[in-house]
Amino acid sequence: MLFFYVRHGDPIYDPDSLTPLGERQAEAVAKRLAMHGVHKIYASTSKRAIQTADPTCEILKMDKELVDFAHEHHAWMQMTVVRDDGSRRWGFEDREMRKTFADPSVIAMGHQWYDHPAFKDTTFKEGILRIQRESDAFFAKLGYEHIPGTGTYKVVEDNAARVAMFAHQGFGLAFLSCILDIPYPQFCLHFDFCHTGMTAIEFREEDGIAIPRVLTLSSDSHIYKEGLPTNYNNVMRF
Repeated sequence: MLFFYVRHGDPIYDPDSLTPLGERQAEAVAKRLAMHGVHKIYASTSKRAIQTADPTCEILKMDKELVDFAHEHHAWMQMTVVRDDGSRRWGFEDREMRKTFADPSVIAMGHQWYDHPAFKDTTFKEGILRIQRESDAFFAKLGYEHIPGTGTYKVVEDNAARVAMFAHQGFGLAFLSCILDIPYPQFCLHFDFCHTGMTAIEFREEDGIAIPRVLTLSSDSHIYKEGLPTNYNNVMRF
């Protein structure tokens, strides 16, 4: 199985939608996915994720299935920190929390990182365990049962399906950390997704076991091909 994780296009967060640039990005990634096709299309219940998936559905004449567990709002309420002024911020965007994520004592706790005393006033544990549980259920339906803590999956139904999910950055960082069994603090410190960045993960069966392997992370080659601005979330061009 090939699993494609696609972040939504350039967004308007309120009201939830895409900018004109985001719509063009969504069309570009649709052309890319259509080259070899996909068998199943999933999208977060967020409007910006749905709008990003729509061009792919249109070109391939397929319906999408909405998955509410991937909606950014749920991750936002659980994987953020509340600042002194009452505002919320992703842990990976907060300067002090980034220092905590990189602390050797947190790293040493591995997959139980959320039990570190530094996180006692957060909902990180509740959030990451929810995403892990729902991610495992999602992949089990696709034929791959997660073996916790090993980075491997028992292959219940090996297949050559090509599956695409359109969702978000904040949710996606936690989601991929769960898929790959990489502790979330380390994953979100060192990896990120650009708008419509495509991550491809191969689940190849070997003796009844699949070890998910990242073939490309947040690739924006479709953006380049269409002559659209290649940048990191409208902040840095490269």
